[in-house]
Amino acid sequence: MTYDFDKIIDRKGTGSLKWKNGEAMLPMWVADMDFETCPSVKEAIEKRASHGIFGYTILSDGWYQAYMSWWKNRHHFQIEKDWLVFVTGVIPAISSAVRKLTTPGENVVLQTPVYPIFFNSILNNGRNALENKLSYDPATASYQIDWEDLEAKLRNPQTSLMLLCNPQNPSGNIWDKETLQRIGKLCYENHVTVISDEIHCDLVAPGKEYIPFASVSDINKKISVTCIAPTKAFNIAGIQTAAMVIPDENLRHKMWRAVNTDEVGEGNCFSVLAVESAFTEEGGKWLDELREYVWANRKTAEDYIAENIPELRTISSSSTYLMWVDCSKVTGDSDEFVDFLEKEEKLMLNSGSDFGGNGNTFVRINLACPKSMVEEGLRRLESGVRKRRTS
Repeated sequence: MTYDFDKIIDRKGTGSLKWKNGEAMLPMWVADMDFETCPSVKEAIEKRASHGIFGYTILSDGWYQAYMSWWKNRHHFQIEKDWLVFVTGVIPAISSAVRKLTTPGENVVLQTPVYPIFFNSILNNGRNALENKLSYDPATASYQIDWEDLEAKLRNPQTSLMLLCNPQNPSGNIWDKETLQRIGKLCYENHVTVISDEIHCDLVAPGKEYIPFASVSDINKKISVTCIAPTKAFNIAGIQTAAMVIPDENLRHKMWRAVNTDEVGEGNCFSVLAVESAFTEEGGKWLDELREYVWANRKTAEDYIAENIPELRTISSSSTYLMWVDCSKVTGDSDEFVDFLEKEEKLMLNSGSDFGGNGNTFVRINLACPKSMVEEGLRRLESGVRKRRTS
C-alpha cells in the first residue's frame, strides 16, 4: 500500500471526543477514524494555516467543481452547480429541514435502527418520530424494508417528511435503484419530502457502488434534499463542511433560507479547501486504499467473532466502517452490556438501543483504526463475553 494505515497516532491533547476517556479505554464507538486524513487535505490545510490570517471565506468555483466532478466520476450522477448549497454539516442541514419543511406535531418518518441523532433533530424540534422499523431476519443476519408499514406511515396525513439513510447506518445496506424509486414514488404520492443523508456514500466495500437517491428518477429529484460531505470518508468532521444537493428550485430556496436563518450556511477558512483537496485524483487513490484496509479489518473481525465468540452474529454489510453485531444470545439490554464492557474490559462500543428499532440487543463497532487496535478490541470483546458465560 502507498499509505500507512497501520500507523498508531497518539490523539492525546487534541480534544478528541472519541478518546475522551483516556488511553486505557479502547474507543471503538463514535464514527471517527483513527487514521490521518489524505495527504492532499493535510498539506492544503497546513499551507492555508501558514498564511496566518483566518478571515471570512467565500465559496470558490473550485468548491462547486469538486462536488460536481466527484459525483460525476465516482457516482455517475451529474450535479448542476445551481443545485449545490453549502451547510456546515449534515445534521445541521437535517435539523434546519425539519424546522422549515414541517410544523410542530407533524410526523417525520425514519427507518430504524438508524443513526441516533436523527431522533434528536426530530424530537428536539417538537415533531413526532415515526419509526418504519426495518425487518430483521436472524437466519440471514440482514435487514429489509417493511413496505406495508412504510406505506401506512407515509399515508398518514400528519406525515410531511422522511429521513432516509443511504447507505444505511448501522446496517450497512446499500439501497438499490428499484428500492429508491419505490420510496420516491410513495413519498411523492403522499406529499412527503425526502431528506437523504448520504454521508457514508464513499465508504462502500471495494467493487461496490452506492446509488444517489436523486439520480434514479425525475420524481426523486423533485422531492428531495440530498446531504453530502467529504467529512466521514476523509476523517475531517471537525472542519465542519457539507453540502445539500437540491434540484427543485422552490425546495432549494426554502432550504437556502432555512440554513441561513439558522446561521449554518457559512463556512470557515478551511471548509472550502478541505473539499477541494479531498475530492481529487490523489484523494481517490487514498480512499480506495482506505476501503481495502477497512474491509480487511471487517473480514478479520467477522472471522474472529465467528470462531471465538459464537454467541455474537455480525450483520452482512456493503458499506460504512461500522459493524452492527447481534448480541441477543448474550444480552437483552445493550446499554447494560456496553456498560459492562467499559467497566470490565475498558472497551467502548455504541449501544444499539440508541438506534431504535430492534437495536436493544445490538452493539455497533467502529473498525476504522489500525489492525492492531481491531485485534485488541476483539480480544477484549471475547474476554467480556467469556466473563458473561461464567457469571
